[in-house]
Amino acid sequence: MTTTMTTTNPLDRPVWASLTFAPALAEGCDLAKRYRRDVNLFASARDDDDASLFVLANLVAEGESVFVLQAQPIPLPKGMQALRRAQGVQMVAGRAIAAESGAETVVALGDADAAEMLALAQLTEPGPFLVRTHTMGRFVGIRSEGVLVAMAGERMRFEGGTEVSGVCVHPDRRGRGFARRLSSVVAHAIQQRGDRPFLHAWTTNEAAIALYESLGFQIRTEVQVAVLGR
Repeated sequence: MTTTMTTTNPLDRPVWASLTFAPALAEGCDLAKRYRRDVNLFASARDDDDASLFVLANLVAEGESVFVLQAQPIPLPKGMQALRRAQGVQMVAGRAIAAESGAETVVALGDADAAEMLALAQLTEPGPFLVRTHTMGRFVGIRSEGVLVAMAGERMRFEGGTEVSGVCVHPDRRGRGFARRLSSVVAHAIQQRGDRPFLHAWTTNEAAIALYESLGFQIRTEVQVAVLGR
């Protein structure tokens, strides 16, 4: 029998909180949900009891995999296998974050930019990013000679909180402060509408953690990440 671990803080189970907040982007029921297959690869059970895990497993077809992220240890649903497990940190904004300026123009990104956004994400691997991931929230970017070279945006969202995500820079344009600037622009906009920005980084990515700390983020907790497949 699987032990149920519940929490009242949506940050401890941000995937579930965001899936229930944006039902148009989700599929599943009140025990487990996943993002639509063209939107993202994240999925979550409501909690870790056997019934919820059973439903989660049945949302994943043979040959598919999903990402699970939560503060609690991630149990393995019957019939699934853990293709990868890793540890990250969850960071939240601890102060007001100003939108930093620069010589390059920051532009809004949308449907017309989807192919370029996907290509940049596939090149740089900022995390799961699919053809419709940009519909999860507001995305901004920087272009050089008309080519998208950096972007950042919003991913998970629930009442009172929005995740900064999709932060990536083309390898040929790194070292120019684009990741910092775009992260600050996104985080500032989130705060301006009354939400608290949060984000995730791999525990081993010390450079990213240091950058976000310098912007005003603080580590809230460690999180568990697993890629589960059938």
